[in-house]
Amino acid sequence: MCFPVNSTLPSLREHWERAPSRIRLWGDHGQEALELAHVCLICGTATGQEILKNLVLPGVGSFTVVDGSQVTGEDVGNSFFLQRSNIGQNRAQCTTELLQELNSDVSGNFVEENPDKLLDNDPSFFCRFTVVIATQLPENTLLRLSDVLWNYNIPLLVCRTYGLVGYMRIVIKEHQVIESHPDNALDDLRLDNLFPELQEHIHSYDLDHMEKKDHSHTPWIVIVAKYLEKWYNENGGQIPRNYKEKEAFREMIRQGILKNDNGVQEDEENFEEAIKNVNTAVVPTKIPVCIEDILNDDSCTSLSQQTPSFWILARALKEFVAKEGQGNLPVRGTIPDMIADSGKFIKLQNVYREKAKKDAEAVGNYAAKMLQSIGKAPESISQRELKLLCSNSAFLRVVRCRSLSEEYSVHTSNKDEIISHMDNPDSEMVLYLMLRAVDRFFKHHGRYPGVYNYQVEDDIGKLKSCLNSFLQEYGLPVTVKDDYIHEFCRYGAAEPHTIAAFLGGAAAQEIVKIITKQFVIFNNTYIYNGMSQTSATFKL
Repeated sequence: MCFPVNSTLPSLREHWERAPSRIRLWGDHGQEALELAHVCLICGTATGQEILKNLVLPGVGSFTVVDGSQVTGEDVGNSFFLQRSNIGQNRAQCTTELLQELNSDVSGNFVEENPDKLLDNDPSFFCRFTVVIATQLPENTLLRLSDVLWNYNIPLLVCRTYGLVGYMRIVIKEHQVIESHPDNALDDLRLDNLFPELQEHIHSYDLDHMEKKDHSHTPWIVIVAKYLEKWYNENGGQIPRNYKEKEAFREMIRQGILKNDNGVQEDEENFEEAIKNVNTAVVPTKIPVCIEDILNDDSCTSLSQQTPSFWILARALKEFVAKEGQGNLPVRGTIPDMIADSGKFIKLQNVYREKAKKDAEAVGNYAAKMLQSIGKAPESISQRELKLLCSNSAFLRVVRCRSLSEEYSVHTSNKDEIISHMDNPDSEMVLYLMLRAVDRFFKHHGRYPGVYNYQVEDDIGKLKSCLNSFLQEYGLPVTVKDDYIHEFCRYGAAEPHTIAAFLGGAAAQEIVKIITKQFVIFNNTYIYNGMSQTSATFKL
């Protein structure tokens, strides 16, 4: 049975959930997606509590904790939230009540049930969630859950804290990202291939016959474009391509700075801006390879009523590129800030904006035709979705993860990926192998190695045997140092709060990415080594 919890206690961090910094990260549309999301946490352990804390604070819509266990002294020792008075109470209920105090706008629910029983009696229970987080689950339960969610196409994030090791695994068939927010993305200025409206605007300037005031307040984009025309005439229509040519082009611009009566160049900051931006502005306009892959993907070419809006828009984008775009993506419609007269800057900005609007309308017309062809209503795709995709058309990404069953199967496991990282005997891949070994130990002995102090020495030999049998079964010709076997036995499957807190922050970040479809999730395994404070991702 599911019990709602509506806390009346004031939020511990008051209005933090409305902090402008968060809106700057994923925008109001991202925040809306977060507020509509319903997250399921399986097992309210320290790791799970830390993940949910970092989702409740920014205002996830609702969450449900599934956990049939009672709070133990070990839970209290590991958790930041639980207290001694909670010992013996249901862990799902305690976790929900305490996390609700952080943000009264978030709806919290709990289910006092073992996940295995839910999988036995009502597996469809999990299909109601936006994303499911599974923490500290034994291998058998995890594989069952993963198969159910895979079939329902519900994203799963597996998280685990084991001693000084943090582990995450994203299990999702396909994740489309419209706003990938790449670092150091170049502005979309099209200076090498002026569109007609921009060309007309550039030609309205005459730098050689301008008054001094206008000359020093002309936007640098116009300056670069004007001097590119001169460069084309002298260099066979080719843009500057290498360092030597770009240096010569900078000098050409530099010679255009006005001189005073004594023949000394004036201080024209806009020309200095133009010179500074030559490297990033004078570049060929082309479609990135990863975008070409998306436009040529089978999901883009074969549409049906079940096709997500992302792929319908991608198909419309492909039609635009082939026709109106003449081999180019829609204009992004933004320009950087620059030293210029306000009127001149706004006019230039509007040229780009109007072109972006016109391009988006063309893509929208193709999208409407696609929707009609597959029997879907035109309003199936909103104007906001359309504009968002067009303005981010160079930054689209698609991530496809393998299922957990494929990873765990002897026949489909990614042995090459494992072996390739084992040249380094201290690679984070070793920790992955050890986690698989302790799961095998649990399967054989009904407990994890080292959970009882008096058995640590005996468990070292047993764990080594489990590791060797795992390596042999999967055909992995690798060696793991005995130090790791000893270390994992000493861990005793402990869940220290320091590692749980770190993992909680990292996991919540990936959940937000999945919900908002912004930024790129890792594919597909992440391992954190608390001993060396290093981490790595692997495609398993």
